[in-house]
Amino acid sequence: MGRKLQSIRGVHDGLPADVARWQRVENAARQVFSCYGLQEARLPVLEPTDLFVRSIGKETDIVSKEMYRFTDQGGDDLCLRPEGTSGAVRAWLQAGLTRSGIQRWYYMGPMFRRERPQKGRLRQFQQIGVELFGVPGPIEDVETLAMSWALIEALQISDVQMEINSLGCPACRPAYRQILVDYLEKRKSRLCDTCRTRIETNPMRVLDCKVESCQAQLTDAPEMLSHLCDDCSGHFDGVRQGLDALALPYQINPKIVRGLDYYSRTAFEIVTDQLGAQGTIIAGGRYDGLIEELGGPATPAVGFALGLERLAMLLPESKLVLPDVAVIGLGQQAQAHALVAARDMRAAGLSVVHCGSGSAKSLFKRADREGAGFVVVIGDEELNRNLVSLKNMKDGSQQQMSLDQAIAVCLKGKMP
Repeated sequence: MGRKLQSIRGVHDGLPADVARWQRVENAARQVFSCYGLQEARLPVLEPTDLFVRSIGKETDIVSKEMYRFTDQGGDDLCLRPEGTSGAVRAWLQAGLTRSGIQRWYYMGPMFRRERPQKGRLRQFQQIGVELFGVPGPIEDVETLAMSWALIEALQISDVQMEINSLGCPACRPAYRQILVDYLEKRKSRLCDTCRTRIETNPMRVLDCKVESCQAQLTDAPEMLSHLCDDCSGHFDGVRQGLDALALPYQINPKIVRGLDYYSRTAFEIVTDQLGAQGTIIAGGRYDGLIEELGGPATPAVGFALGLERLAMLLPESKLVLPDVAVIGLGQQAQAHALVAARDMRAAGLSVVHCGSGSAKSLFKRADREGAGFVVVIGDEELNRNLVSLKNMKDGSQQQMSLDQAIAVCLKGKMP
């Protein structure tokens, strides 16, 4: 007997009860995004590895440790996408949309990172992303933040907090980086191994370390907000003023740095304390330099992403959607009429399952297990009179009537 087959560690099946919750998030997202004028894009799962090396950064954990990377039969260096923004930019450039004005996109689909699996962190995870190309100012940042908060409100999720920061720009970040490196070097011996490496490769990521001993060394670390140039300072003031005008709740968190090299100026997270260590449910910001880095014209852009599974964990468990009607045909001749009845009921807008063939006892048991609100039975008597028997499963009442009458009754009593 062969080894028992199971899914890959960190790659979970989406069973119907899970999908019901995911669909609530997807449907809410589509509705909110439509209100903000976004259009859906569908992007490939496979991308050239160099896309992420150039966009995310060669020294980031994602590229250096976590990507599912391989060489295909043609010798191409490919990977499963670890995030969506880089692929969206590549698609935007490849389609020649750089002179098409502002583009507002959203997308949904799986991403892949070989991380240590834990609650809310999977190796294959579903992401919903938003990208706005050609939007330069703080007003667009505010609109993006408001859109993310509107999704939280649409899902009626409570006990969450929006946190914002500014990461500066190429004009002011290098000077701050040196100040931060000098600060960290003095404490290097008391930092974790990862943070010691990051001092050389990406010192701002040290601020985001979750190790308590590292955080203890960062209590008075220099903050980017105190070293912004005038343009970045004015931009951040504009973001705050817009959020205040909309009465959106937020806090400034100078330790938000994001894990990707391409972010600049506005960065934000929506966080919760209900998911343990994986408390970030929506995150994003501005990435004005990324498009130019990938070979396009200098173009301002902003966006965010959310992990579908993680956000869905904050929703109450969804009940499975049960069929409206179960149809039973008693006997070979009645089976054909039952197929036609099921077709006509579906055409009228009802969800219908045909219980198949078998003994009357087995068919009634099968209908009961389906959990439908009504059961339509067609036997010899019903065939002779061109009627159906309709049973209301809520109150047990049963009567014979025409199929059209049965459809009308079922539509009226359809379960919400």
